[in-house]
Amino acid sequence: MKRLAEVLRGRKVICCVGSGGVGKTTTAAALALQAAMDGKNALVLTIDPARRLANSLGLKELGNEETRIDPGLFAQAGLQPKGEMWAMMLDLKLTWDELVRRQARSPEQAERILQNGLYQTLSTAMAGSLEYMAMEKVYQVSTSGRFDVVVLDTPPTTNALDFLHAADRILDVLDNNAMRIVLGPMLKAGKFGFKLLAAPSGLVLRTLARFTGSDFLRDLAGFMVAFEGMFDGFKERAARVKDLLSSPQSAFVLVTGPNPLTIQETLFFHRALADDRIATAAVLVNRVQRDPRRHGGPDNVAALREALQLAQIKDGSGTPPLSERLCTTLIEQSTLADLDRREVERLSRTLAGVPLFTVPRLRKDVHDLAGLWQIDQHLSETGAD
Repeated sequence: MKRLAEVLRGRKVICCVGSGGVGKTTTAAALALQAAMDGKNALVLTIDPARRLANSLGLKELGNEETRIDPGLFAQAGLQPKGEMWAMMLDLKLTWDELVRRQARSPEQAERILQNGLYQTLSTAMAGSLEYMAMEKVYQVSTSGRFDVVVLDTPPTTNALDFLHAADRILDVLDNNAMRIVLGPMLKAGKFGFKLLAAPSGLVLRTLARFTGSDFLRDLAGFMVAFEGMFDGFKERAARVKDLLSSPQSAFVLVTGPNPLTIQETLFFHRALADDRIATAAVLVNRVQRDPRRHGGPDNVAALREALQLAQIKDGSGTPPLSERLCTTLIEQSTLADLDRREVERLSRTLAGVPLFTVPRLRKDVHDLAGLWQIDQHLSETGAD
């Protein structure tokens, strides 16, 4: 039986993928914590605007720069890591701006793009922008040499391809041939105040302007003029990112829950990754219901009544008696645990050969390093073949 840490050994980038609400953020933090405990310099990167990662690490906030987890927080949790743990939360706008400054041929070109009204909108609202910048930030920090492993908490998505193909969609926008054909005259006239809008030969542009507004067209033309000569750099960088994510240095961990709908989404994610020739490194099923009868103990009304008597707890208060209510609760929890067990077994059979790990439903939400370490302990105890 291998620990998940052993399955992921040697990987420099770990992407936690899955639908929303399955515990990806917490899982990513737990994997980074385990890496730090094993002696690595680990960074966990989240895109979660709800700031759950900051809360689970005992921090008030995270920003677009790496923040080292204070050794004092580890001491409070009774932990002594051999390495270091860092965390950061992606700032979409700042990451876009950093990329533009790196790819621009001059500070002047970068400034023209940063000041363009259309760029300011697209850099935060464009479909796929968040996923693209998450990949960009992962590439940036993983190739910096500062970290042994980077763990990414990916955006909630109903389609794994949204994350994998975000770069292609963004590049299509930056190199839209149709727009270049329509705006070609304006692009040439851009440095002369876009006077072509008023010229008879600008009929198509003036017609577009009636629907979109001339300010929008000016911003669009200015945006494309400013990006002239940068597309190849963006394309090359996107190719490097994709090569990194599809290489043996990276691992994709599918995080899911035990309910049938989430299991179906996980199977879809697995197929989508396989279609892109990316192997699923492991599957982690979160919040699996514990079976209260598995470890013995009173499980019928008579035994519960006796246990309550020994604990000096009154059984007669309320209708029905406490012992009967407890027995009903035990039966219900056992039923839920059996349903979860069946779903986990179905997932394991369907994804035969993919290491599968489970984390039980914890008694309270994870909000500190001690809670994250509790998850790591379960991953160490419930390994897969």
